[in-house]
Amino acid sequence: MKTRITELFGIQHPIIQGGMHFVGYARLAAAVSNAGGLGIITGLTQRTPAALADEIRRCKEMTDKPFGVNLTFLPAVNSPDYPGYINAIIEGGVKVVETAGNNPQKWMPALKEAGIKVIHKCTAVRHALKAEAIGCDAVSVDGFECGGHPGEDDVPNFILLPRAAEELSIPFVASGGMADGRSLVAALALGADGMNMGTRFIATKEAPVHDNVKQAIVAASELDTRLVMRPLRNTERVLVNDAVKRLLEKERELGASLKFEDIANEVAGVYPRIMLEGEMDAGAWSCGMVAGLIRDVPTVKELIDRIMAEADGLVRQRLAGMLAG
Repeated sequence: MKTRITELFGIQHPIIQGGMHFVGYARLAAAVSNAGGLGIITGLTQRTPAALADEIRRCKEMTDKPFGVNLTFLPAVNSPDYPGYINAIIEGGVKVVETAGNNPQKWMPALKEAGIKVIHKCTAVRHALKAEAIGCDAVSVDGFECGGHPGEDDVPNFILLPRAAEELSIPFVASGGMADGRSLVAALALGADGMNMGTRFIATKEAPVHDNVKQAIVAASELDTRLVMRPLRNTERVLVNDAVKRLLEKERELGASLKFEDIANEVAGVYPRIMLEGEMDAGAWSCGMVAGLIRDVPTVKELIDRIMAEADGLVRQRLAGMLAG
């Protein structure tokens, strides 16, 4: 399948594996790239720029296909060494960066000078237009369904994607609710040039997370996610568990007086315990509503091949058949 996204990134299929904390390691990124998509290493999961440089080298040993690195720019008391991470990306020869969080404008000159294509994650059309204006090559448009941070506008993809198509000139991919060939064909019909999958790629054999995490996603329905940190305007969609229930109870009790410190035990530093050790009630972890469409744990290649075969069948048979009728 040929779209503006496959042409831009030099990939076979218009499928991107988004950056995910303690999930986006070289093993998963290489598997996605080898299967014809665009794999992404999560930069800040690596504790130092030197560790990221090592992970980039590992990925290059496992694939000769294009892959990218995610860099999330967030306000912090002790800010990560962003210049160091960007230098590791440039010196590692990476040609795609997925940016997220705050406006990446400050870092664009260095990335563009190195010939790096930038795709920025956005939850609103106005943010996507800003990304286009500062020189991003593409955007990932994240609907309200998505796992992680869906923004504060609460616009689902059936509205957000065609709105983005009306306004943007650069290519964009749909993120949030993407799981299969139906998702891809729907995203293309709504104006996107491909799709970004997060939660669906966690439930694959190559995803370097504890099997408890994968089985929790398979067992979940579309009703099993919750929105946390809404009072702090830092909304995150997570899979419900005991920690999330405690967090939501604190939000109800404290109301407008809630501070991050009140819920830190449920959200800060919990990812290693969950993703690596399988402690499923250790804290809140990002998961999309798309869990309701995930029923197995295939290899990455099996998943991508299945998606593309289903998409091809939908376009050539079901949809074309409707026109013929």
